[in-house]
Amino acid sequence: MSTTTSAAPPRTSSETRSQRRVRLTDRARHERNLGWLLAGPAFIAMVAVTGYPILNAIWLSMFDYRLTDPEGRNFVGLGNYFTILTDGLFWQQFGVTSLITVVTVAAELVLGFGLAMVMHRALYLRTALRTAILVPYGIITVVSAYAWAYAFSNTYGFVNGLFGLGEFDWFGGTWSALVTVCVAEIWKTTPFMSLLLLAGLAQIPDDYLEAAKVDGATAWQRVKRVILPNMKAAIMVALLFRTLDAFRIFDSVFIMTAGAQGTETLSFLAYRQTISRVMVGLGSAVSVILAILVVLIAVMFVKVFKTDLSQQRGERK
Repeated sequence: MSTTTSAAPPRTSSETRSQRRVRLTDRARHERNLGWLLAGPAFIAMVAVTGYPILNAIWLSMFDYRLTDPEGRNFVGLGNYFTILTDGLFWQQFGVTSLITVVTVAAELVLGFGLAMVMHRALYLRTALRTAILVPYGIITVVSAYAWAYAFSNTYGFVNGLFGLGEFDWFGGTWSALVTVCVAEIWKTTPFMSLLLLAGLAQIPDDYLEAAKVDGATAWQRVKRVILPNMKAAIMVALLFRTLDAFRIFDSVFIMTAGAQGTETLSFLAYRQTISRVMVGLGSAVSVILAILVVLIAVMFVKVFKTDLSQQRGERK
């Protein structure tokens, strides 16, 4: 009596790809869970420290409340938000904030990428070069702002003498004052941008660039078709961090212009309402609006770039 055994059908290529996709997905899920376990305590501590101030600011924004009249607190609901959003001064300061953010972040991206390329390709004195480039970022913002305010002074600053401008008053007009603020910000934070982009450059295999060079690609073509596509995740992180930071600019404006000549930003408006005018309700409402705008910017960046970091590492296909 003979028995017939049927061999199991061979796995198709589609089944193999499906199993591989499941395996890679499990690996990504494991690393994600590990990341939460490692970052969880810090996240809980951050929420515990910042949660109450945020909720308290939202609560205070619902009241017409002055520090000079603590007993005269009146609940106005969303009235403070309506007052702010219908005030032309708020939208003017929103425009100033957006202008500073766009100009500084764009300039820092270009300059930071150039510095990152220099640091990445440097053959001699690489450590000294990176240290020198990162020095401005290590200086406290207040100190940096005072130094640039001194440099742009029309009486004892060196900028006018360097460019032969005589006694030109940089802080006497809106646009020239904004230029000084932007220059100070770009000088201070370009090293931070270059550091993040340098990390992205380090992830690009040299084989890619060598293959492109063998195929006859020019330097610009290698940058456009090899380097930039493989740095998409690093560029997104750099732009996101810097945009969120630039949109909340306060120190440089406070030190260099004190909000004069139409250089007030949204953070300065929150400070002026809360500290100078002791109107806690309006100041809290400005702060809440600023926080909402920052969150919207972060969501917009993630949606526009559509970068999956696990896919960038090759964990998912």
